[in-house]
Amino acid sequence: MELRQLAYFVAVVEEANFTRAAARMHVAQPGVSAQIRLLEKEFGHELLDRSGRTVRLTEMGEAVLPFARAALSAVEGARLAVDELTGLIRGHVAIGMVTSHNFDIPGLLAGFHEDHPNVEITLTEGNSDQLIGGLHTGGIDVAIVGLATGPPSGIATQILTNEPIDAAVATTDPLNNRKSLPIEALKDTPLICLPRGTGVRTSLENACAAAGFRPRVAFEAGTPQILAELAERGLGMAVLPRSLVRNRPGLHGLAVKELRGCLALAWRDHAPISPAARALVTRARRVLPEVV
Repeated sequence: MELRQLAYFVAVVEEANFTRAAARMHVAQPGVSAQIRLLEKEFGHELLDRSGRTVRLTEMGEAVLPFARAALSAVEGARLAVDELTGLIRGHVAIGMVTSHNFDIPGLLAGFHEDHPNVEITLTEGNSDQLIGGLHTGGIDVAIVGLATGPPSGIATQILTNEPIDAAVATTDPLNNRKSLPIEALKDTPLICLPRGTGVRTSLENACAAAGFRPRVAFEAGTPQILAELAERGLGMAVLPRSLVRNRPGLHGLAVKELRGCLALAWRDHAPISPAARALVTRARRVLPEVV
């Protein structure tokens, strides 16, 4: 039995697909299939059910999976221990971020690369749920995410911004003479909002659920700037961070006391991370300002 066979097996399980697992492991797909067949031959049982559109675990595979993960984790822990003792910073780190923020990520990564030229860096964009998922699985080492509540289990955070979320309308809207709205006023109102999985959308849905209704989202867009433009053209009421609303002369913001969100620097704290990842987290925490 070889470690790479266990690594391929775990990758196929997590991707539910041989081709995606091969791409993740940077090897040819036939090689992955052949090595897993050898692993199954050694156990004397099939570990994967290949009969459907997605690959699934057999009963034997279910039994083997936690031990395969534990073996790979133990090897990674040993490597981390050696790297810590030698002070070696090498390998690969990944940083993720939501699509809209004002932080100097290129400057952060340039400084990190100057100090650690032997570390490969990957930058990924996504919504907050996707990024937090990447932190849990180890695909991302540190991320800037939007949060509507406290940090998820197993994730440590440093708060970077913490501000109200406003309901924004065009300055020509009849509501432009008001300063605030109760959350109940959003019921049945066509809203313009970020997609599900973002901190702003989660804050909106949580507040509406607490008030006993579901928000009516008429338009979705991936960036707050697009939402602001739609609202300025009178296409509805946008749900946006207050700082953005105040920088748009064509928008009038209405405070909704139940809506609040923050951007946070987040990293995994439930499992060992590599020296390179730890160095990136340390630099990011130093460079990006914390809101107290």
